[in-house]
Amino acid sequence: MPEKLDVLSGSCVQIPCAFDVPQDCSTFNSTVITSGVWIKESPYFGGRLNIVIFNSSKTYNTYQGKITGNMSWKNCTTVFFNVTSSYTNSYFFRIESRPFSATDPEKSVLIVVRDLPLRPMITVSGEMKEERPVSLNCSAAAPCPKHSPKLTWTLTPENQLQENSDQTKSVLSTVTFTASHLHHEKNITCTAVYPVGTSNKTAEHTMTLNVLFSPKNTSASLSPADPVSVGSCVNLTCSSTANPPVTNFTWFQICGGKPTQVASGQTYTINVTVGDGGMYYCEARNDHGIEKSMKVLLAIEVGMVYTNQAMTGEEPEEPAEDQPEEIHYGEIDFSKLQPKETPAVALDREQGQESEYAEVSVTGRGAQEPPVKTTSGSVSVPRDG
Repeated sequence: MPEKLDVLSGSCVQIPCAFDVPQDCSTFNSTVITSGVWIKESPYFGGRLNIVIFNSSKTYNTYQGKITGNMSWKNCTTVFFNVTSSYTNSYFFRIESRPFSATDPEKSVLIVVRDLPLRPMITVSGEMKEERPVSLNCSAAAPCPKHSPKLTWTLTPENQLQENSDQTKSVLSTVTFTASHLHHEKNITCTAVYPVGTSNKTAEHTMTLNVLFSPKNTSASLSPADPVSVGSCVNLTCSSTANPPVTNFTWFQICGGKPTQVASGQTYTINVTVGDGGMYYCEARNDHGIEKSMKVLLAIEVGMVYTNQAMTGEEPEEPAEDQPEEIHYGEIDFSKLQPKETPAVALDREQGQESEYAEVSVTGRGAQEPPVKTTSGSVSVPRDG
């Protein structure tokens, strides 16, 4: 017999039972009608006939029941009907087959009657990994097989009645689906509905799914995100969702069109130099895979380049506030200039060509123009500079 049975009040209970008789008990004859007797609380009933609650040879018994097993085949399986809370106790089985009779005092079954059913049990077949089929099994005790519970899921199930190792019955429901990271930490519930008389009693079990998956939603971010100046500090942060959590973050910089590993760790801090500008991305890795983030741009501000006084360390001369800058004009007659003879002029003179050349350097405020070669004529330029 099973050691314990949990029974629902108002329902029935089936007690799986089988016996054997030692070979030296020659008085037992399987061809003779054998009665089965159930004794409550103690195997020794002596003068306490009130603890004998069922005898298959009698028409009236304290407990309404029936031996459904074939005693000639040593099967003593018994069903008790209309179980009440007073049935909670230990029970022993006795065989009576004239002239043989015996009770095993070391073997009993404990019946526990409950007003509410025990919650069903959910188990997982194998490891739950993304993109792999996974089966969840829901099992609920069926102490009264004729009124076994109906199991329902939040997903579509498959139900079947099964026999346990101790010969008790249970209803097994299986739901199969392909695991995804979207299922992770979602709740799934199995509900057992027991018919009891004209009403139902329910129990349920909720499980939080634990799906193993590679890094997802990996992203890289900069702080500050705006262009920065040389010498400032920038933090690059990599974020990702994974189960188990990410074990390794790696940072890469795009150099010459190719990625170069520059750091590891979820956060990468840079004291900015001119060569640090450019594109960066991170990789997140765990035991189930790897994922790259999108690229982010580290932009460096371009400083102003000053010439003339600024290059010599002097402050550039600023015009007076609200005063327009004066510009003076002059006139040059290139026909009266006597420039220094250049090799080109000498060559033209030898060849008899009549061309005149002059070199004039024109410089504006804050900028320098290249020398200009021109023919005779006149031009107006600023007197100042």
